[in-house]
Amino acid sequence: MKLIFVGDPMCSWCYGFGKEMTAIKEDMPDLDVQVVVGGMLAGSTTVLDDAGKQMRLQHWARVEQMSGAVFNRDALMARKNFVYDTEPICRAVVAARLIAPDADLLKVFRALQRGFYVDGLDTTSGHVLAELADNALKAQGIECGADRFFDVWSSNEAVKAAQADFLLTRQLGVTGFPSLFVEQDGRVGRLTSGYAQAAQITQALKSLVHA
Repeated sequence: MKLIFVGDPMCSWCYGFGKEMTAIKEDMPDLDVQVVVGGMLAGSTTVLDDAGKQMRLQHWARVEQMSGAVFNRDALMARKNFVYDTEPICRAVVAARLIAPDADLLKVFRALQRGFYVDGLDTTSGHVLAELADNALKAQGIECGADRFFDVWSSNEAVKAAQADFLLTRQLGVTGFPSLFVEQDGRVGRLTSGYAQAAQITQALKSLVHA
């Protein structure tokens, strides 16, 4: 059985869901987890204006209330001419997969989320993403180097791999993030869509294992 996690590192509900995914992995350490990046606003050219900031603050308040996740609101309000394009950060997750197929991509995913939501970094910048992802890989004992990561992130291979994830997201019929699917005996079924508690998910997964 494999759990397929579909999300976007710059999706606030995915950020709030991070601790739930960590809890699931801790409760079921042998569970095979596939990370698929959804490209929530991939290719967006829209500048984050004051109205967009206020809308996100409202979303963040709901996520914070539900999950307890910490948000850096000051960094959001201070952003100038920021284009909310999620393709670069999604491509960083894919680049980590290309560099280290056996790495825990959830840890890379969460490190990138922290860079955006807590540290207030520009996660549309390839060099910023390379530093974050390299540190996340290094914490797992995987030596890469920010320069090498940036080169892989910039490659056509990484661009195409990210596009393949976006296509898979559409093929799965995902309409909101995060979404979880289970692949079992060659069949893929939806488990949850949107924020859910880890206990609810692990109970469902264990029921499937023993079915």
